[in-house]
Amino acid sequence: MSAPHSEETLQVTPLHALHIELGAKMVPFAGYDMPVQYKDGVLAEHLHTREAAGLFDVSHMGQAWIEGPDFETVARALEALVPGDLLGLAPGAIRYTLLLNDKGGIRDDLMVTRPAEAARANSLFVIVNAACKEADFAHIAANLPAGIVLKPIRDRALIALQGPKAVEVFKRFAPAGADMLFMTAQAMDVAGVPCLVSRSGYTGEDGYEISVPEKDAVSLTKKLLGEAEVKPIGLGARDSLRLEAGLCLYGHDIDETTTPVEGALTWVIGKRRREEANFPGSKIILGQIANGASRKRVGLLPEGKAPAREGTEIVADGKVIGTITSGGYGPTVGGPIAMGYVDTSHAKVGTEVELMVRGKGRPAKVVAMPFTEKRFHKTK
Repeated sequence: MSAPHSEETLQVTPLHALHIELGAKMVPFAGYDMPVQYKDGVLAEHLHTREAAGLFDVSHMGQAWIEGPDFETVARALEALVPGDLLGLAPGAIRYTLLLNDKGGIRDDLMVTRPAEAARANSLFVIVNAACKEADFAHIAANLPAGIVLKPIRDRALIALQGPKAVEVFKRFAPAGADMLFMTAQAMDVAGVPCLVSRSGYTGEDGYEISVPEKDAVSLTKKLLGEAEVKPIGLGARDSLRLEAGLCLYGHDIDETTTPVEGALTWVIGKRRREEANFPGSKIILGQIANGASRKRVGLLPEGKAPAREGTEIVADGKVIGTITSGGYGPTVGGPIAMGYVDTSHAKVGTEVELMVRGKGRPAKVVAMPFTEKRFHKTK
């Protein structure tokens, strides 16, 4: 979460008035006034998303087009800043990747889509984190070669419909959405509104992210919320949902001091990219892939009921071996869960450690993530 802002400096999303109308508790987040929870509370919102369908306002995130003379030129231009294989994207496919600094540290994580539509054949669509978006856009724009331009999208909202009943609800408004696969996107009308829809999300559940024109955002959101299976969900449940799914929160679990190898994100680096070794920090990162890193992000399952929060020291054999970066109660798990960094020698699943909660060592063990099964729609 970003540092507190005065109300005068907070930005608002196109759905801000609707959040107030729905009784949301608002908090500063990444420079925006955002809903942390609604009347039912975080626990109920989390469980509802796991059981039915939750609707999230993620309009604070950054959306942009990167355009050029042809797809290959555009893809290679962005590949100079990230380790993902963008050139290999099929039309309509999405890639999760990382903006890197020269030391292999992570400037941000982002989604990159190759549009399926012929009119957008020479472009990429990117979504970046809210707290980083202006810095990201400036960094990308400054490093693009002549003829390639980044165009931030300022007139669209972004909403996410997540949960096991998301498809059932969404196809009432956009039947074509039911046939989409996970990590694909396409332009389609949703309740008559032209949208860019991706079958993706950050909860571990099946669902969609919908980029919608700002002028239509409230009406479309109200239509989706009008369905019996759908409830509005705030940032509190979004955080516990992504933690259960073992997904990183930028600025907490990954940042400019962590590499993809340390962050257990080596899988984002495509085979061709490893062979070409031409992404920022490639020498450091490929060295860690070959020889190992000194620390690694792991899942942790504390014993008992007391959650271990961010900043908690992780101890083994009387020595501090790491720190928790995200921790809290996992409603679906039914107990406390956490993730953090430990010395590689203690990263093996099953390793017993202690978490220093309020000055007392509490037993925990290293576990595989995710903490709950991911339910993405990967096959027809």
